[in-house]
Amino acid sequence: MRFIVMHKVDARMEAGAPPDQQIISSMGALVQESLKSGVFTNGAGLHPSSKRVRLERSHGQWSETSGPYQGQNELVASLAMVRAGSLAEAVHCARGFAEVSGDREVEIGPVVEPWDLGLIPKPSQAPQRFLYLFKGDAEFERGALATDARNSALAELRRALGPDGAVLAAEVLAPSSRGARLAASKDGKRTWVDGPYAESKELIAGFSILELPSLEQAKAWADRYAAILGGNEVDVRELASS
Repeated sequence: MRFIVMHKVDARMEAGAPPDQQIISSMGALVQESLKSGVFTNGAGLHPSSKRVRLERSHGQWSETSGPYQGQNELVASLAMVRAGSLAEAVHCARGFAEVSGDREVEIGPVVEPWDLGLIPKPSQAPQRFLYLFKGDAEFERGALATDARNSALAELRRALGPDGAVLAAEVLAPSSRGARLAASKDGKRTWVDGPYAESKELIAGFSILELPSLEQAKAWADRYAAILGGNEVDVRELASS
């Protein structure tokens, strides 16, 4: 089975502060261990919302909002990672994707690269990667999945990105009823809440894709992940079958 683990932003992340070196080191060790075991297959972090753009469609018209912004409907239905020449190009292509697929809200943000963390020097021709977060709604939560429309939208996205762009990853999530959330309570204790759950108000800060036999094992991995981060809310969601 395949799962996605998504962690949420905190005040330090939103302020643009770099992560603590201990977090970078511990997270790197977890990812390397999980890569070797075949558990971790993909993942990325996002820059703060001040560097993101949100598209929303209502009555056939699109509105575009640049960050920073507060969370509203952050329940993710699908995501895609692309390589594009600029944020403006990524936003333009995301709008075309959503038109074909029927999505009504999408968030676009630049991916955190190793050179952003000071791990390696920035290459002279550094690629620009962006993450699209398509938001869920009541229809999605009921299990509706327009596979044909999404496949057509992916084909359109690949065409729109042109020879210098690429779709690097694309995933569709199962409804939140097939997931769980690790949330912090007022007394500071962290507890798992099984889905379905109401839309999250916490902005997504990053994700990891896992191959594991069960939701319980994915939650156990996410417990280790969350312990490194601290008090961040973490969602574990099953990925829809391709």
